[in-house]
Amino acid sequence: MTPSLAILRISSPYWRGLRLWVPLFLLWIPLALLGPLLLVVLGIVCALRGVPFFRTLGCAWSLLTGLRGVDVDVRTPGNVVQVRIV
Repeated sequence: MTPSLAILRISSPYWRGLRLWVPLFLLWIPLALLGPLLLVVLGIVCALRGVPFFRTLGCAWSLLTGLRGVDVDVRTPGNVVQVRIV
C-alpha cells in the first residue's frame, strides 16, 4: 500500500516549532496527469541504458510502497527535524 501522509516536525530552542501534516495522496493527481509522459521518458532512458523496463517499474513501485513506516530523525545541537511517513 502506498503511503498517504507525511508528518514533518521542526523544533528549535529559539522558536516554538512547526508541525506539518502533508497529505501524500494529493501527489497522485499530478502524477496521474503526467504518467503517460513519464512512462515514455522512462522507456527511452531504459532503452538507452540497456535496463529492463518492467524491472525498473517494479523496483520503483517497491521503493514507493516500502516508504510506509519510514521515520527520519535528524538532531543537531538545539535543532530537531523529524519526518515520519504514515
